[in-house]
Amino acid sequence: EPSLRSKTPHVRGVFCFFMFYLYILYSSGSDVYYVGYSNDYVRRFEEHNHSLHTTYTSKHRPWKLKAVYSCGADESLAVRIERFVKKQKSRKLIEKLIVGTVFTGILTQLVRVPSTSESSMRFTGIS
Repeated sequence: EPSLRSKTPHVRGVFCFFMFYLYILYSSGSDVYYVGYSNDYVRRFEEHNHSLHTTYTSKHRPWKLKAVYSCGADESLAVRIERFVKKQKSRKLIEKLIVGTVFTGILTQLVRVPSTSESSMRFTGIS
């Protein structure tokens, strides 16, 4: 099984690019969701749970990774989708993303990353 920690970019021919991901975190202690994007969602998950900086996410620890979607190699698309989801201010929309509801519009470009269960995260040492 490939490691979720791999930071090796995908290589096609002589071009090298990173994939970008939309991720959803949940804090059961605060009962809040957080939506973000990154080219390394495992690293960002660790940072949200363990960073020494005082941030919005540091105030709601611990976080659980609830869903990850690939946005492809286009960072601007990942940013647009993240902003779209955040601007909706809709818990229902976020929960629909978590369960994998089929969407229209900009969200049709998302591809669910299947290996984000707690058991697979424990396999990589993330709790």
